[in-house]
Amino acid sequence: MPATVDEYLAGLTDDVRLRLVEVRRVVHEVVPEAGERISYAMPTFTLDGQPLLHVAAWKQHIGLYPLPPLDPELDALIAPYRGTKDAMKLPHAKPLPAELLARVVEVLVERRRD
Repeated sequence: MPATVDEYLAGLTDDVRLRLVEVRRVVHEVVPEAGERISYAMPTFTLDGQPLLHVAAWKQHIGLYPLPPLDPELDALIAPYRGTKDAMKLPHAKPLPAELLARVVEVLVERRRD
């Protein structure tokens, strides 16, 4: 099991690694103070030392966990990427929705700070 996010990334194929690096970039753009660690065997972004977002590379997609309840407009935008009730799937076969990902991370931060 990888001990760091960089070790996790090193174990991925080039195409998947690039996608996960882009997810990482978006998270740090929205939350410059975010920390990183491995938790539940997957990269985990933290805020104030507490988990904010878990990401995992799967064969067909990148999974993001957990998704909080969202307002109806954002929930409708997320619908095509919905895995389970509280997960988002970013298929490798589709372009990464960076702007949508940024909005989700913003909501996670807002919820944390409420």
